[in-house]
Amino acid sequence: MSNSQYPTEIQGVSLESIAQQYGAPVYVYDGDKITNQIKAIQNAFSGVNLKIKYATKALTNINILKVVKKAGAGIDAVSIEEVRIGMLAGFEPSEIMYTPNCVSFEEVQEAVNLGVMINLDNLSILAQFGQTYGDTVPVCIRINPHIMAGGNSKISVGHIHSKFGISIQQLEDIVAVVEDYKMLITGLHVHTGSDILDAEVFLKGGNVLFEMALSFKDLKFLDFGGGFKVGYKPGDITTDVKLVGDKVTAAFQEFCIKYGRNLELWLEPGKFLVSEAGYFIVKTNVVKVTPAITFAGVDSGLNHLIRPMLYEAYHQVYNLSNPQGKPSNYDVVGYICETDTLASDREIATVREGDLLVMKNAGAYGFSMASNYNSRPRPAEVLVWEGKAHLIRKREEFEDLIRNQIILKL
Repeated sequence: MSNSQYPTEIQGVSLESIAQQYGAPVYVYDGDKITNQIKAIQNAFSGVNLKIKYATKALTNINILKVVKKAGAGIDAVSIEEVRIGMLAGFEPSEIMYTPNCVSFEEVQEAVNLGVMINLDNLSILAQFGQTYGDTVPVCIRINPHIMAGGNSKISVGHIHSKFGISIQQLEDIVAVVEDYKMLITGLHVHTGSDILDAEVFLKGGNVLFEMALSFKDLKFLDFGGGFKVGYKPGDITTDVKLVGDKVTAAFQEFCIKYGRNLELWLEPGKFLVSEAGYFIVKTNVVKVTPAITFAGVDSGLNHLIRPMLYEAYHQVYNLSNPQGKPSNYDVVGYICETDTLASDREIATVREGDLLVMKNAGAYGFSMASNYNSRPRPAEVLVWEGKAHLIRKREEFEDLIRNQIILKL
């Protein structure tokens, strides 16, 4: 079972040796995979002046951001803290897009002071920005295109009921605010959701941008967002990035002719860059046989990987310790005092207490959404880079859980 479907090593480094050295549970990332995913997008969009802005929220470790920077991409940050982490990783302010949602104007001002590109999605904040900065600070506007896209309603963010973006139906209001304060609009942005397969969905969002762009004469870029789909199950259909690149490039080039000059095309992939690079290794604490189900209870749970419970996300699971065991069906569950099923009714090589299990596609929204629920420490993170395993985040200890608590004398 040591094959591409059930890898036992990354760049020649044994996953089992990583678990032995750093303990389980542990997140492991393949730096080469991240680099190759960035190259795939760069090649697919080679016909335009492309800027990739990695959606930092997917995985925020400083060392992962360094890998992204080394591959020639910038970042998209959704909080002032992500902006600061990006700067610690070596990104220049000009390489950072700041796309907040429902934050205070004070945080927006802090981002302005740091010198990053601001992307606003609220009319009232846009007006405050105009009042404060006029034409002295360039700004981007995020549009809600009213397009339902993505794998499910929880990850679709461009529909009419979404909290993200300024409705395309409010274009007149946007233009009025911009003209009132003589604002310098240098970019327009749209993001419809995640797990998008069809190039036509990107083009629908693009067409909204193309039409709206004619109302703004000083644009430098159009941002098509992200949402490329990766495979979770064997045989899953994934986004044909080359096909999307070809179709979007052709439409973008045609628009630039109509606009009168060449603009930059920005993309904000997150999951596409890091999901498949991540492996989450857990240890089996108990094998619990019941009349209905056999549970493999592991030393983790929704506190470390919440996606299966939050999004009904599927993560392929395999037995790293006993790959030749007879396949049987298991529910892989966590040690949290909640229903925290990580994988339901999965055929896995016989699982024994103490066996290491691997969950694939754990690079995106795994550690970055982890918590200390049940007062459990968060796991370590390891990056495999140039054939060596590097610890990039220490496992939390009990002292980390109480570090900021102030104990009163009662």
